[in-house]
Amino acid sequence: MFHVARRRILAALTAASFALLPQAAQAAYPEQLIKIIVTFPPGGSADTVIRALEPLVTAELKQGLVIENRAGAGGNIGMAAVAQAKPDGYTLGVAPAGALTVNPHLNAAMPFALKDLAPITLLAEIPFVLVASANVPARTPAETIALAKARPGALSIGHGGNSTAMHLTAALFTQRSGIAMELVPYRGTAPAAVDVLAGHVPFAVLDIPASRQLILEGKLNAIGVSSARRLASLPDVPTLAESGLAGFESVGWFGLVAPAGTPAEVIARLNEAFTKALKDPVVAEKIRTLGAEPAPTSPEQFGRFIQDESAKWGKLISEAGIKAN
Repeated sequence: MFHVARRRILAALTAASFALLPQAAQAAYPEQLIKIIVTFPPGGSADTVIRALEPLVTAELKQGLVIENRAGAGGNIGMAAVAQAKPDGYTLGVAPAGALTVNPHLNAAMPFALKDLAPITLLAEIPFVLVASANVPARTPAETIALAKARPGALSIGHGGNSTAMHLTAALFTQRSGIAMELVPYRGTAPAAVDVLAGHVPFAVLDIPASRQLILEGKLNAIGVSSARRLASLPDVPTLAESGLAGFESVGWFGLVAPAGTPAEVIARLNEAFTKALKDPVVAEKIRTLGAEPAPTSPEQFGRFIQDESAKWGKLISEAGIKAN
């Protein structure tokens, strides 16, 4: 009888142990290195931000991050690799705005779909500023619009390249203002800044790193920033929204995603670790020095944000007749 009872107790304990295995496995995440695919080359904003977050996230998760730069096709190559990865929380991606909300409206054959990705958190927003050459007689959005209406089609706005966030910001400004201005593409922000500084184009949409010092030195006139709120780095420059274009908002951004089907518990753990790091004052200040703003969100908020951005840019692309490069 003693041996029978002993066997029954052991069997019950064994069954209980197996019943607890799934919970233990979930609690143990992560058990190995986590790969994060960055869809642009080293040194860019997305790459620099994720590397600034790395020490704090590693300490929080007690597991290392392996950052892999996989650039090309406006972020499509890297995002496709994330979408096709095993949904176990060990392959993540830093998703750029263009790949998720612009490219699908410009390319009929995308290598992934939004449904293939699970949002974790928005990481950072990159606001832009509409600037004018020093010799242009416009200092405000109202004066810029009046000047453009007085000279329809004669003025132009430089930007960092076709289909980029800066291109779409310029297109949104002209559409919302009801003005006709030529949109001039450059191969990046730096050459656009050089030409507006020299007066070869009267206006340009630039990012903050390329424009802030020139604005502070009075070499470029800041017409307005494209974000919904004023920037700490340029506190005296009004937003376009508060300057007559109510509701105007256009920012570049990137966020963290996982393959669709990644367990909700894993998504929640990753969200907790990354949003905590984004709120750290030292890390936040590092991000701001890049001309970006930390933007931690819940997975649900990030998912809604992606859908809203996709709808906004899809409408603009259709109405403005914007084509892929």
